[in-house]
Amino acid sequence: MIKVLNGVRVLEQGTFITGPAAGMLLGDMGADVIKIEQPETGDPFRAFKGGLYSPHFQTYNRNKRSVTLNTKNAEDLAIFDELISTADVYIQNFRPGAAERLNVGEERLRKLNPRLIYCSISGFGPTGPAASRPAYDSVAQAASGFLGLLINPENPRVVGPALADSITGFYAAYGVLGALHERHQTGVGRKVEVSMLEAMTHFNLDAFTHFYSAGEVMGPYSRPSVSQSYVMKCADGKWLALHMSSPEKFWQGLANAMEQFELFKDPRFSDRNGRIENQEALIDILGSIFAQRTRPEWCRRLEAEDVPHAPMYDASEALEDPQAKHLGLLVSGHHKTMGEFRTVRSPVSFDGERSTEVIPPPVLGEHNNDVLKELRERLGSMEED
Repeated sequence: MIKVLNGVRVLEQGTFITGPAAGMLLGDMGADVIKIEQPETGDPFRAFKGGLYSPHFQTYNRNKRSVTLNTKNAEDLAIFDELISTADVYIQNFRPGAAERLNVGEERLRKLNPRLIYCSISGFGPTGPAASRPAYDSVAQAASGFLGLLINPENPRVVGPALADSITGFYAAYGVLGALHERHQTGVGRKVEVSMLEAMTHFNLDAFTHFYSAGEVMGPYSRPSVSQSYVMKCADGKWLALHMSSPEKFWQGLANAMEQFELFKDPRFSDRNGRIENQEALIDILGSIFAQRTRPEWCRRLEAEDVPHAPMYDASEALEDPQAKHLGLLVSGHHKTMGEFRTVRSPVSFDGERSTEVIPPPVLGEHNNDVLKELRERLGSMEED
């Protein structure tokens, strides 16, 4: 692991995805992330598949240590306060007001540690008419205008992974890193706030730029039409994706790969504007052609002609691709009780060195004794000084 954040201690009191995702990103870069969880139950995401080690929980909680504390309990709160005094960053994703009820509000923690970066993640922001509303992934996607770009109007249903949750975690980690950089100069911590609504609205920047600069309200087919993106089903039932963009050389290469040398002389498809305007007709024509050969055959033909394409993999296929294997995207670690843990490594390399080591997600309270021992040793050394 490339520990560019070595020496940074993060206390993460997060649940589900947004807070844990932010903590994981910092842990991936070497921060010592201590996950504070409720005794007995822990992060609710632990139990989503029964037990306390669900795939949902594992996804966002690698490279962390788990400590169980109930901060409403005086004895546990005292331990928590000792941890805060040693921390650089604290992360929570409670609804506004909940942190204060749990004795972990920013004002109180700031008195314990003026250098603390306090990161608060919410659904709709700390104030305002929607501040107290519950917010989950699809709610934030919808409120930000992003969900409407994903919904197929012919089969309207929510699709895909929890983008808003994960993206909000990215923005939170991004804010924390900025505050840490500033603290090197000032010595004083900051309160970092990000809401799911704000994160997804910013992530949806392209749609707002088009609206405010050109009066265009984008829909689910707007970008794929302009970028000339396609998905094609092949003879073996497998799918592949094409992203043709605008260079004419790609279209000539596609014609060669398909052995359809006259297709793009058709006035409907002979230039970029025509292909955008007549994309539905082009989809039908390409679909009938791609149905005639298997996906491996199409990939060989497209690669030979330098056409931008990729097989449309599922999770069982993607990391078996030769390029994914070359990059070492799949990494693993061994947990002493839960066995082998496999995951996708951090995508960031430093000086050409990739992060190939991973610490499996902790079982609930796994590091209670270790962390308490560290605290006692620290207090003992302070008394000796």
